[in-house]
Amino acid sequence: MSALAVLLALAGFLTPDPAVATAPAGCPGTVRRPPPAPSGTPWPQQWYDQSQLNALADGHGIVVAVIDSGVDARHPQLQGAVQPGPDQLDGGNSVLDCVGHGTGVAGIIAARAVAGSPFRGLAPAATILALRVSEQTEAEDGSLSGRRGTPAGLAAAIRDAVAHHAGVINLSLVTYRDDEIVRDAVRYAVDNDVVVIAAVGNGAEQGNKTPYPAAYDGVLGVGSVSPDTQRVTTSQIGPYVDLVAPGAQIVTTATPDGLQLVDGTSFATPFVSATAALLRQYRPDLSAAQVAAQLTATADGGHAGPGYGAGVLNPYRALTEYTGASPRPAAQPLAQPARASSAAHMAARNQTLLLAFAGLLTVAIGFLIAVVVPRGRRRGWRPGLRELPPSQPPTPDRTEPAFSPSPRR
Repeated sequence: MSALAVLLALAGFLTPDPAVATAPAGCPGTVRRPPPAPSGTPWPQQWYDQSQLNALADGHGIVVAVIDSGVDARHPQLQGAVQPGPDQLDGGNSVLDCVGHGTGVAGIIAARAVAGSPFRGLAPAATILALRVSEQTEAEDGSLSGRRGTPAGLAAAIRDAVAHHAGVINLSLVTYRDDEIVRDAVRYAVDNDVVVIAAVGNGAEQGNKTPYPAAYDGVLGVGSVSPDTQRVTTSQIGPYVDLVAPGAQIVTTATPDGLQLVDGTSFATPFVSATAALLRQYRPDLSAAQVAAQLTATADGGHAGPGYGAGVLNPYRALTEYTGASPRPAAQPLAQPARASSAAHMAARNQTLLLAFAGLLTVAIGFLIAVVVPRGRRRGWRPGLRELPPSQPPTPDRTEPAFSPSPRR
């Protein structure tokens, strides 16, 4: 896929009913390989300092549904990362990707680190649930190519994501028609505690038509910025933009292997989806709504506005800052101290016992000084009771005890 094939397009370009087709065993013809990506560490990885970020969370245990053109699970950096899901395009294999769009999206989220590749995903231990719905791509000039999907297929894929326990749904696609069946499916996902994230589209220069599913309630709409944090001119502007992320000169996985260079809000969206996966792993106490609110509350707001939403995605702040959207857990401090070794634990216990013994000894000495010593002095430091001299026999008195205390000396 070339860098111009920037957004998987649906609905104003969708067929009204599912197409009747035979599931293909492979891609027809030869899949055109993209030009090789530039060498060196991609700029988003430098931006986000992934070594520091992934020391906190790597997405392990979190399923991210990529509803797209499929995901090529043969890619060396996606092997073991992709879970096949139902194919709503033609009943085929959801790990088949004939245009490379979904493979690129999946790589930004969960590409594993491999020797010789400078690239890896932002959540490199997350699981990708591949759900295939369309092969149609939209270039920056608005031209379309590839097989189209259907609103029913998209809605079914969203429900499939919920059924397969996805914690995050990535929708790097746009429809410019409000379809009730899609709207209801999105509401179903939101009501089932799934974070839903969608591209806002690349039509800023074609009139900013309202993009769906990004404009639906409960969906995080994502725009794109370049390395200088300026909005990419094609990234749409409107109230449906919740935040922005890297979306220009993006390096990611190509099909069937290697890396490609891509642009557009399609490829900004998975940065937000990956961060949501990190947050769902790091803060499992947060609901999907709280995760979405945390992502916008911690965005860098220097460019906040209609084209930027709350600002530029900041994954590290999203994980480490506690906001009104993300209350600090009562039993979980921000930084968990390292557990002491067994030797250190024994030393601490011995010290505690020693201090306790010293305290008891101090109390005992105080008792001796306050009680025993005065009594001993009164008794002349002799055991028992003193006998009176023979010349002074005791004179009993009915009102006094038979024995009186020894006189003081």
